[in-house]
Amino acid sequence: MGEMANTRKHLRRLSFLLPSLVALLLFEAGAGAQEGALRSVALCELTGTVDSGMAAYLSDCVRIAAERDYEALVVRVDTPGGALEATRDIVRHILGSRVPVLVWVGPSGARAGSAGVFVTLAANVAAMAPGTNIGAAHPVMGPSGQDPEAGGTHMAQKVVNDTAAFAEAIAKQRGRNVEWAIEAVRESASVADDRAIALGVVDLAATSVEDLLAQADGLTVHLPGGERVLVTEGARIEPLEPTFRQAFVHWLANPAIAYILLVIGGLGLAIELANPGAIVPGVVGGVAMILAMLSLSALPIQAGGILLLLAGLGMIVAEFFVASGLLGAAGVGLLVLGGILLVDRFDPEWFVEPSFAISWEFLLPITLLLGGGAVYFLVRAAQTRNLQHRVGELGLVGQKGRALSPIDAQSGTVFVFGERWNARSEQPIDEGEPVVVRRVEGLTLFVEKVS
Repeated sequence: MGEMANTRKHLRRLSFLLPSLVALLLFEAGAGAQEGALRSVALCELTGTVDSGMAAYLSDCVRIAAERDYEALVVRVDTPGGALEATRDIVRHILGSRVPVLVWVGPSGARAGSAGVFVTLAANVAAMAPGTNIGAAHPVMGPSGQDPEAGGTHMAQKVVNDTAAFAEAIAKQRGRNVEWAIEAVRESASVADDRAIALGVVDLAATSVEDLLAQADGLTVHLPGGERVLVTEGARIEPLEPTFRQAFVHWLANPAIAYILLVIGGLGLAIELANPGAIVPGVVGGVAMILAMLSLSALPIQAGGILLLLAGLGMIVAEFFVASGLLGAAGVGLLVLGGILLVDRFDPEWFVEPSFAISWEFLLPITLLLGGGAVYFLVRAAQTRNLQHRVGELGLVGQKGRALSPIDAQSGTVFVFGERWNARSEQPIDEGEPVVVRRVEGLTLFVEKVS
């Protein structure tokens, strides 16, 4: 009896504890689900030039990451540099972000050149993949290659001083190597990934975005709203894509694209002028020229390079009238030279590496292909001009047909050029015999028998 009483007592206690246990399990499940929801990070990519389209895209990334309450925003960087104003816009949004911003320079072979230096310095956590480099943030060099601080213009000195102060302010706010940040601007210092970590320019070495998230887990970062501990290991990565307008503007801000559009536009208009009525070359050339103007407006361009390109196009068109071969070869040469000099790397409004230009590997085959194609179409247009006319009376002379009825000097009918005609002949021609037109008078054809 005593054992049965004790059993009932334990069962009664369990009945009271069971609802509490269920509630505790439900709370744990809800907390785990909430933690899982927070463990998502957004991924954006800063690749190619830093331009207005890229600035708008990354600004949207920061905004969306905050609105959707992502654990962090990861920015993959691989850039030769870009526009000063666009760089400042990106840095301003990163420094004011309510969501931690993690920058990863990768994969291997990537670089954070010039403008990319400021974006990397502004990150809450910065990492580099093996085989990457960062630096060369000098904004302007004189045309002679001399440092502006060593006797250059006052404007160049102001730009360098302002840019150095910009880099210094970012490095101080993020606790990075201030001396190296200034050196990267004033002396175009550039270092590899391992050296950057040793100097305190970046925080981590990471082989991938997942590796970066694993190493960043548990780190404390400073945000405008206070400190925050990162919970990123194993987080779900959600890429954020640019809008069509942002992607299109970024695509246009490419020296190679600007060069191709300019050459295609010029050649298309030249072919249309040389062969009026072709329509397609004129339409394609006009559209390409408009896009080329938009592209050139978004890039640091030298007027001399554009003049050389126009001169080259003019010589190719002149080859159509002269047919000497020399003008065409000279035109292709000027297209190559204009492409080399098209990009102005001395523009103080841009932070770009020396590699920011149209490469030989791209320039030569494209120029030969487009120039050769233009010469071919121009030659074909010349041959078309020399063809016999196919309309009017002149178009009928020499055409062959057959007699639909007996033909003599007074009357007869023939079928020529898909139509039925009145015909006459000095020699009698029987029905069905082949004939050839010798002259036309009004609506009457004078024909001869084909021997």
